[in-house]
Amino acid sequence: MNTPLDQAHIAMDAAPDDDTARLRFYERMGDSELFVLLEGEPEGDKITPQIFEVEDASYILAFDREERLAEFAEGSAPYVGLSGRALAQMLAGQNFGLGMNLGVAPSSILIPPSAVDWLHETLSHAPSEAAETPTEITPPKGLPDSLVTAIDMKLATAAGLAQCAYLAGVTYASGQRSHILAFVGAEPAAEGALARAANEALVFSGIEAGALDVAFFDASHAIIGALEAQALRFDLPQPIQPTERPAPGSDPSRPPKLI
Repeated sequence: MNTPLDQAHIAMDAAPDDDTARLRFYERMGDSELFVLLEGEPEGDKITPQIFEVEDASYILAFDREERLAEFAEGSAPYVGLSGRALAQMLAGQNFGLGMNLGVAPSSILIPPSAVDWLHETLSHAPSEAAETPTEITPPKGLPDSLVTAIDMKLATAAGLAQCAYLAGVTYASGQRSHILAFVGAEPAAEGALARAANEALVFSGIEAGALDVAFFDASHAIIGALEAQALRFDLPQPIQPTERPAPGSDPSRPPKLI
């Protein structure tokens, strides 16, 4: 069965001139849990990935399913699991490319070091946070369906981080008009992650930066009524019990260290 990464790669291959399809593939890679082939078992928070030389470039191998890694390795092999964004952070600036699912899946691809650096930089950006409370709320207009779909997909993975979010047009006291993604009842510690999710939805939809502000409101804030009446609402999933992940790599803010 094809995985979300396979499906995004197939869509990208089918439309080589479609920037949005290419961005969606990188988005899926950043969102996926990936399994990196290692030389040996992790030593604390340090890992030694297997390195393959291809056309004068060094590549680290990763797979979006454990069984795909085992198929490539022709049996059991040491590995570490971490998110695509954590892997991009770990490799950024070190002149390593990434071999994804090589020879074992439709999404088999060599991603050069420059693209790994670009992915890390893209995932590290944050959108503009609204500097003032809007004076007028209107329905969102002129935004492509691809952005709405991307926001919906991102927030579907943010279980328990906020109650809901609203996408709306806004006018500020200064007269400036914009669009806003307003999170309601967000956990304070989750605001950074939610802002990054909003930025990724914006960037990977091919929309120019700055087209979407982000704001956080308590459920009792006076603006909620206007948002409920005018905005497009996204309900975030209910919290689920977190599962254990192998260390290192369990904390995206602290990627493993290469030996």
